Amino acid sequence: MSRAEAGQGVRVAAGAVGVTDSGSVPGSRTTSGPRKPGVLWTFGLFRSELLTTFRRWRTLALLGVLAAVPILVGVAVKIETSDGSSVGGGGGEGGEGPAFIAQITNNGLFLVFTALAATLPFFLPMAIGVVAGDAVAGEANAGTLRYLLVAPAGRTRLLLTKYATVITFCLAATLVVALSALTVGALLFPLGELTTISGTRISFGEGLLRALLIALVVAASLIGVAALGLFVSTLTNSGIAAMATTVGLLITIQILDQIPQLDALQPYFFSHYWLSFADLMREPVYWDDLVKNLGLQGLYAAVFGSAAWARFTAKDITA
Repeated sequence: MSRAEAGQGVRVAAGAVGVTDSGSVPGSRTTSGPRKPGVLWTFGLFRSELLTTFRRWRTLALLGVLAAVPILVGVAVKIETSDGSSVGGGGGEGGEGPAFIAQITNNGLFLVFTALAATLPFFLPMAIGVVAGDAVAGEANAGTLRYLLVAPAGRTRLLLTKYATVITFCLAATLVVALSALTVGALLFPLGELTTISGTRISFGEGLLRALLIALVVAASLIGVAALGLFVSTLTNSGIAAMATTVGLLITIQILDQIPQLDALQPYFFSHYWLSFADLMREPVYWDDLVKNLGLQGLYAAVFGSAAWARFTAKDITA
């Protein structure tokens, strides 16, 4: 996006609700200064950010990779079980998500749970890290950040809009994985009643509702990563550096989460309770780790969101 395009995009967002670049309403007699943008203007800015993010080829490529993971898992399971044998692997202590893979051949809906468990440790957070890391740094690198503050967005409003856009991408990415897995599971395997981890039977309709709830929990599990990436994005004017740093931190944290000697610190790592979504497939549902996970994500979002705001509002915008 060129500087002219960026400036035009901001003017379009402002013009959609009758606000000019100077902040005044056309035809108004008020000359006391810029008018504070309202809710409709903010919504227009948010819509513009969404369109910009989801039209990028990089974003579409990330979503394509996420959609391909359930296809690869489903096809692999189908090939492995084509001779009537069962899938290897499946324990299930501690609510580990990968245990679902042993149930895919009995019910294709389990491919949704397996795909989310397979993408959550790396693919999903990597995609979020790329989008969040580029949110501010990418604009600065392209020379469009000043244009986004002209209309008049304000730094706090712009940062909140960027974060809301990343959160929306979290939800979209998770739903892409879930919908791809549901489609492939329905095509390759039978559907019907589900057997929970606890051994009880639930209807297919209830299983779909739990799958949707699990997808929402997985998306919520990524809000801490989104805030971390946004904070890193405010520290540099290089989008590539911000994306690489965010993804590097994600990998480092998950490596540390596997080292036994750090077991006292691991409950505070944002990835520690990610696979607790499997507890939604128990009867009754185990809420302890789920609540810990959501609380931890909220804490990370608050800490790194505040740090991003402090950095961005004091940053010298030169590009």
